[in-house]
Amino acid sequence: MTDNIINDDTVRKLFAGTAEFFWGTGSLGGLPPMHGVEIAFAGRSNVGKSSLVNALTRRKALARTSSTPGRTQELNFFRIGEGQANAFTLVDMPGYGYAAVGKEKVAAWTDLIYAYLRGRANLARVYVLVDARHGLKDNDLKVFDLLDKSAVSYQIVLTKADAVTAEVLTERIQATESAIVRRPAAYPKVIATSSRTGDGMTSLQAAIVQLLNERG
Repeated sequence: MTDNIINDDTVRKLFAGTAEFFWGTGSLGGLPPMHGVEIAFAGRSNVGKSSLVNALTRRKALARTSSTPGRTQELNFFRIGEGQANAFTLVDMPGYGYAAVGKEKVAAWTDLIYAYLRGRANLARVYVLVDARHGLKDNDLKVFDLLDKSAVSYQIVLTKADAVTAEVLTERIQATESAIVRRPAAYPKVIATSSRTGDGMTSLQAAIVQLLNERG
């Protein structure tokens, strides 16, 4: 998706507006009432979800970041652009796969993620983050399987794109798009981003606004 599909002013206005944390829960029973459109960020532990949330919303510390895998232990809900016509809720999910805690805790987080993805009627799309240095892993494919089975739209976002060469990044994008081409719920275009340099953020912001417009 290119940045000129929608009005650039619309994108800037939305992401320059309010961005506030309003809910966190570690259990399915603790979810907030469904209100408006939600999008979620999912990905393996330490893929850079919280850093991407901060870069996307142009905040330094909206979402907590840590070099320790598994720091995000709850579903964290942020209201973006409150008062605007295309306001939405962004959900930062616990990382799946490896985390610096016991297996039982990892299993509990994984169950929470899967239950949320299956049962949230106002969830418009899941952005599945994949580390550009490593590409797709088995845990990612399992999440894709769940999203396909649940008919939940998802799009792949490569993170840490600045950590690989341009040649490697191009190969990674091509390989990822080839891996999802036959998946029914997958959006076919991969977005490469870097929270450190800001590369790809405008494309991701534009993709989100385009989705909100389609849902509106």
